[in-house]
Amino acid sequence: MTQFPAATEFVQAPAPGKAAPGPLKRFFAFPNPVNDHAARFTAGIVVLLALVALVGQLTWLVGIIAAGFVLRLAFGPRISPAALLSVKVLAPLVGEPKLVPGPPKRFAQGIGAVLSIAAFALLLAGASTLGWALIVLLLVAASLEAAMGLCLGCIIFGLLMRRGLIPAGICEECANFSLRKA
Repeated sequence: MTQFPAATEFVQAPAPGKAAPGPLKRFFAFPNPVNDHAARFTAGIVVLLALVALVGQLTWLVGIIAAGFVLRLAFGPRISPAALLSVKVLAPLVGEPKLVPGPPKRFAQGIGAVLSIAAFALLLAGASTLGWALIVLLLVAASLEAAMGLCLGCIIFGLLMRRGLIPAGICEECANFSLRKA
């Protein structure tokens, strides 16, 4: 079984004539590529947490979901308990990693962070219908990722790249992104 490298091991070597990434960039490194199996397991954990939060109307759990997204967005899988469980325990059970580009997955984590933080803020402010509606949206997106490997955030990332809103240099492998499933 192949050991899947830590996020900091994915910080790419600098291009000729460019300086090596500094400690801050290494600290906030996100893996590229990403093990798709781990991403799908992490999405499954988000599904379970969101379902429990929704059914139990547990606002505090929405805060934990939001914190998990922020941790994954900022640090990759190195600090988030759900991501660590996925990367270190669950994904290796499936077998060899299935590597996919990291930038679209990080973008998707950003969308999850925005949705879950907004839901948490709305719930705390008493706008429970809107807050729980955002959790339902998050639940649908995470379910698609976990069950079918369909990453809505990745699709949005690809669409934004095609429109030129995300520079091709952010993910050269993604520059020819299509909606086809690999």
